Amino acid sequence: MTFFTPSFNLERWKMLLADPEKHWREHYSAYELAHAWANVKDLPVRVKEAFDRSGIDDLRHLKVLLKIPVHPVTLDNANAPSMNDLFVLARSDSSLYAIMVEGKVNEPFGLTVEEWEDSDGKRRRLNFLMETLGLKDRAALNPIRYQLLHRTASAVIEARRYHAGRAMMLVHSFSPDGASFGDYAAFLGLYGLQAEPNAVVTVPEPVNGVTLHLGWVSDGIPNVVG
Repeated sequence: MTFFTPSFNLERWKMLLADPEKHWREHYSAYELAHAWANVKDLPVRVKEAFDRSGIDDLRHLKVLLKIPVHPVTLDNANAPSMNDLFVLARSDSSLYAIMVEGKVNEPFGLTVEEWEDSDGKRRRLNFLMETLGLKDRAALNPIRYQLLHRTASAVIEARRYHAGRAMMLVHSFSPDGASFGDYAAFLGLYGLQAEPNAVVTVPEPVNGVTLHLGWVSDGIPNVVG
């Protein structure tokens, strides 16, 4: 059983972080993401603009039902969940959306799959992620950043758990020069998709019975230091 305490102010959001003093700093992703999302009723301005331009009619009429910061999602092992920056449950007139938001400034997406996969346990997890995401080509994953896989899998898993027909992994970037956009683009290439900033694309075929969207929103901040 998971108990949820609403994070209706920034101080509560801060205390959910693994290391509040280290991560709660201006121009760092946790701080910037919280300030972008905590005090708006529905969606931050840049996110709303990207959704409106997406060509996906549902996204132009999306209403947020629930926001959960620092949201754990169980993958193949309950002892090592994916800790997502922000989970958003939203709906349009016709669809329910499970959205995982990953905040980034200049932090990378972490290790590539080739660098990360160094044990039998990690190989089992990778097999789980491939099955969850409908990916078949193991060799193609080597240069892909592992974090992008488990964040996207989290969106699919929560969509199924909430009986939502649509899932989204959304990168909300606060980097003025789009740091790590190339890694995001490489991930989209697994599905034959081309990445663009401030855009949302849709995986051509359903993934585990869910329509999967992938998006990148740029919300650059000046004088970034980290």
